[in-house]
Amino acid sequence: MSNKKTVSRGYPRTVSLGGTKVDIRVMGADDAVALDAFVKTLPTHDLLFTRRDLSHPKVTAAWLRSIAEGSITSLVARDGDEVVGCTAIVTDAQSWSRHVGELRVIVAPSWRGRGLGRELIQQSFMLALGLGLDKLMVQMTVDQQAAIAVFEELGFSAEAVLRDHVKDRDGSSHDLAVLSHDVAAVQARMQAYGVAEALNT
Repeated sequence: MSNKKTVSRGYPRTVSLGGTKVDIRVMGADDAVALDAFVKTLPTHDLLFTRRDLSHPKVTAAWLRSIAEGSITSLVARDGDEVVGCTAIVTDAQSWSRHVGELRVIVAPSWRGRGLGRELIQQSFMLALGLGLDKLMVQMTVDQQAAIAVFEELGFSAEAVLRDHVKDRDGSSHDLAVLSHDVAAVQARMQAYGVAEALNT
C-alpha cells in the first residue's frame, strides 16, 4: 500500500518535448484500449524489449493485472488520447532479487529522437527510488544501438551479453545485452546533497 501511494505521488504530470505537451501518469486498467492501439504501431523488432510478445491481447491483459497486483509499476505517456510511450518496472517480492527492478521502456516510432525515451527513463528512475529498489536492470538486443546509448548516457552500464538469447518471429536469433544502474548508490548521493526528497514531491 505504501509503495502505491509513493508511486502515485506527483502524477499525472505534463512535460513539454519539442514544443509538444505530453501527459505522463501511472498506467491503469482504463489504458487498455489505447495501449493495444499503441502496441500495433510498433515494429516487430521493438517487441524484443519485452519478455513476452505484447502483440497478443492476453499478454497486455496480464500486464494490466500485474499492475493492479503490484508486481509491475508502469507509466504511460499520452499525446491527447494517443499513447506514445510507456514503461514497466517489474519486481518479484518473493524472489532473492526482490531489491532489483527490471525496467522496460517503449516509445512510438514517431516520437523517437524527441527526448521522450530519456524522460520516461528518468521518471522510472525516480519511481525506483520510491519503490525502495537498490538496482535497475534493462535488457535489449545488441543491435538496438540508439537505445543502449541513451541508457548509458543516463548512468546504466553493461553487465553481460547473452548469446543467441532471444528468437524473433522469423526464428532468427539475437544476442541480448544486459545493462544495470545502481539506484541505491545514486540515492545515497542525492540524500547527501538533500535533493532526494525534493525530487519526490
